[in-house]
Amino acid sequence: MSMIASVLHLDRKAVKALRITDPYSLHRVVYSLYEDVREAREKSASQSSGILFADQGGDFSGRRILLLANRAPADCIGGLYGEVQSRPVANGFLDHDHYRFKIIVNPTRRDSASRKLLPIKGREAIGEWFTERAQQSWGFRVSPQHLQVDKVEVLNFNDKQHNPVTIAQAHVQGQLRVTDREQFRNSFTQGIGRARTFGCGLLQIVPLIDNPFA
Repeated sequence: MSMIASVLHLDRKAVKALRITDPYSLHRVVYSLYEDVREAREKSASQSSGILFADQGGDFSGRRILLLANRAPADCIGGLYGEVQSRPVANGFLDHDHYRFKIIVNPTRRDSASRKLLPIKGREAIGEWFTERAQQSWGFRVSPQHLQVDKVEVLNFNDKQHNPVTIAQAHVQGQLRVTDREQFRNSFTQGIGRARTFGCGLLQIVPLIDNPFA
């Protein structure tokens, strides 16, 4: 699958004009850059949008958002706001064995009795959850000595229907070794874990020459 990596730059004027105040408003802006290729029945079946993003935050001057999708975005929002820089993901980029990574994840576990999704709490527990899931489901092993859980936060906002939404987020970084190439490719192209609609799951990777497991 051909993937397009992009960066959306928004200055202060654009952030204000687009009313970006919470994860839902950011979701709305990001998705407006892409053609909606799903039919209603595919949306109701929760078929993937093919769009991943990660908010890099910003400062007084503006904001930066990383984008990854199976199609190209528009050059700006509504012909007026922001600047988008895009390039295709290079052939062979996912063929390396070792990578440095960063990711924002929604660490949750389903309770066996109630079947409810419960947030994983505490940096150590989140690190253990991430390491376990990586080996089981995501096609890579994490180097324990390089794993960092940098930031943990709980986001509260309303969705399109004004229903309250609560998402636990953790910012994780480290080094990994690919153990299942197909699973790893899927993790990169489809995203990891839950809450991908609201900016979780984009695996940001840089190939490593050295083996972190040596």
